[in-house]
Amino acid sequence: MLRDTVILRVVVKLLLPAILIFALYVQFHGDYGPGGGFQAGVAAAAAIILYGMVFGIDEAQKVVPRPIVNTMIPLGVLIFAGTGVASLLLGENYLDYSPLGSKPVKGQHLGILIVEAGVFITVASTMLAIFYVFGGRADEADEKEGEG
Repeated sequence: MLRDTVILRVVVKLLLPAILIFALYVQFHGDYGPGGGFQAGVAAAAAIILYGMVFGIDEAQKVVPRPIVNTMIPLGVLIFAGTGVASLLLGENYLDYSPLGSKPVKGQHLGILIVEAGVFITVASTMLAIFYVFGGRADEADEKEGEG
């Protein structure tokens, strides 16, 4: 763990907001250019993972608690799949977003935003869940090593 490195801790605290804002930019710019929910989710999770690597897993879990992460994974999938089901219920094909708005173009734009939000939530929370599991194992190994 890198808790004793003051410069690194300060730099990480300065970088976190920039990384999260960039993730939001990628999220909302995704339907106009490269990017979208997957890339934005990876960037957002990377910010929290960086924080966890410098300050420890326990501190990272204070920022994004594990129960929230475990809830967000199926919620993102539900948002993605629910958008497709909404299209079906409105008489169109699965994930055909046209009926979601007053005009087909508006519906497609809204549908893409909702689906990308679901992808963002799922990817970010899945990456954090993986980090928490493997990071927790590293802490356990450090504790056992200290005992032995």
